[in-house]
Amino acid sequence: MDLNGPDHRSVLDRPGAQLCGRPPTRLLRRKRDSAVTSRETGSVQISRAEATEPLLVVDNLSTHFPTERGVVRAVDGVSLSIKRGESLGIVGESGSGKTVLSRSIMGLLPAAAIRSGSVRFAGTEILDLPAKRMRHLWGAEMAMVFQNPLNSLNPLMKIGKQITEPLKLHLNMNRSHAKATAVRLLKDVHIPEAEQRLNQYPHELSGGMRQRVMIAIALACGPTVLFADEPTTALDVTVQSQILDVINEQRTDRNMSVILVTHDLGVVAGHTDHVAVMYGGKLVERAPTRTLFANMKMPYTKSLMRSIPKLDNPSHTRLATIPGRPPDLVNPPDGCRFAPRCAYAQDRCHDEEPPLAVADDPDHYYACWYPVGSPEFEARDAELRAAGDPRVDAGATI
Repeated sequence: MDLNGPDHRSVLDRPGAQLCGRPPTRLLRRKRDSAVTSRETGSVQISRAEATEPLLVVDNLSTHFPTERGVVRAVDGVSLSIKRGESLGIVGESGSGKTVLSRSIMGLLPAAAIRSGSVRFAGTEILDLPAKRMRHLWGAEMAMVFQNPLNSLNPLMKIGKQITEPLKLHLNMNRSHAKATAVRLLKDVHIPEAEQRLNQYPHELSGGMRQRVMIAIALACGPTVLFADEPTTALDVTVQSQILDVINEQRTDRNMSVILVTHDLGVVAGHTDHVAVMYGGKLVERAPTRTLFANMKMPYTKSLMRSIPKLDNPSHTRLATIPGRPPDLVNPPDGCRFAPRCAYAQDRCHDEEPPLAVADDPDHYYACWYPVGSPEFEARDAELRAAGDPRVDAGATI
């Protein structure tokens, strides 16, 4: 099933347009009524309780897909939470389950795929909500920016109509009000000559501009949680930074929570408060961003960090990679799922699955029997370096 596939019948029938539900349910409306919102600026002042209590709580969530080969355990027992106004980065290589996790939380996958677990938004369990009530949440409370705006935007419809049509249908705005709102949204995401852009088609905009339009559409109904799934894919480095800055700016202005899905640790470094690292459908490390980069515990996280290109490397330096292949999620290995690729794995790693343990920081969790910095890890690291193992850099821990 292609969740990003284009559908040219109506902008409202496509994922990028699932931006505005009808007014939120009564229970969620009471939660939002405690905030003072400016419709013109989108700024929100939240209560002390909302600032300390998690807005979104995911508990032991599992998402499985039946195939001819067997059941694919795409997400397997993941738990995490995010408070109002916080940003969370979900990081992992392709196939780690991060995109499936985000779409499971939003309810964009078939209900039968969710095998177990709980997703609570503002204190309300949303996995059991009927489709009609879930549509109330999409956009009004949750919205998503997809990774390929060229596929998500309708190529046959002008930008202005793609923004104003949902505003008129779901928020009952008249034509002039919807147009004024669309112009303001485009200005919010720093699109120049916003009013003129309303009359352009997606192909007339650059990749960065199209992604800004997607962000504007997602923000149209003032969601409290924004999911951004690889929002900088296929963009050059300068534009990537600009897109991330726009998302972060809107998060601050609106006191909106952001969940940023990416394969690149470098992307989350300066744009998130917390990081959750996934591998093989499992959550393998979770910590505040500063803590994670200062004290990584999971060898897989260190491997991701090592694979980031460095500006001070000599030209033609070979990029660091993680040897081996991601696990088969139909028949995952016993023990730690990263063990077959880990240079530091020992017998216990192959036989027993490590639980999420707490590091020195009470907000830092990792799933590893022999974490970075442990005596066993250091001893093995010394052996690898002495043997000149190519998986270990002379200037890096792994």
